[in-house]
Amino acid sequence: MTDDSGGRLKGKRALITQAKDYMGPATVAHFMREGAEVVTDDSILADPGQPQKIVDAAGDIDILVANLASDNLYGKTLDALDDTDFQTAFEVMVYPLHRLVRAVVPQMKARGRGKIVVYGSAVPLRPMSRLAAYTAARGAQISYVKSAGVELARDNIQCNLIAQNWVENPAYYPPEMQANPKFQANLKREVPLGRLAKPEEDTALAVFLASDESDFFVGQAIPFSGGWAS
Repeated sequence: MTDDSGGRLKGKRALITQAKDYMGPATVAHFMREGAEVVTDDSILADPGQPQKIVDAAGDIDILVANLASDNLYGKTLDALDDTDFQTAFEVMVYPLHRLVRAVVPQMKARGRGKIVVYGSAVPLRPMSRLAAYTAARGAQISYVKSAGVELARDNIQCNLIAQNWVENPAYYPPEMQANPKFQANLKREVPLGRLAKPEEDTALAVFLASDESDFFVGQAIPFSGGWAS
């Protein structure tokens, strides 16, 4: 898929994972508007061999967008969390991140440039209760990106993470939730801007991190939460 109208990602090929979930659809649309050729994969990448297969099938990749998430990791108290909950969180969000990076880095090093953008979470920056497994996995993503970013910068590969929360998405904030007065009151109390972010606001940051404009950004976990976390 490509858009020939030009833009900040003109001439770039981007691989976007879990492209039908969470930030996937909005990212695909925005990257195409900015001129990128977009390669998508819709699978949950718990299979250890799947990331390498996806990268091999995609061919040349200038931009990797790691969109890795799950909607079944919330609401359990600590005494109810078992080993499987933690294992699932890491199998869905942490191990696939490394496997994707490991698979795509050789070709980026060979070309002398590349961009890796990770959709992460702001929750490790301002932890919430009943999210221990999720927070641990998202925190691991942040630590990984910080270390990988420093290492890969020497090969002119920029790896950064969007630490997001309070972004409009039907998986996290379905319409009936948004219409609930209690949710609206909580939103105004918790988020300084008093609203959810539009998906296009979030993907605009992803476009920036994927573009040549972000060449001096290395290993950053950038909060995107309307002032909720910093």
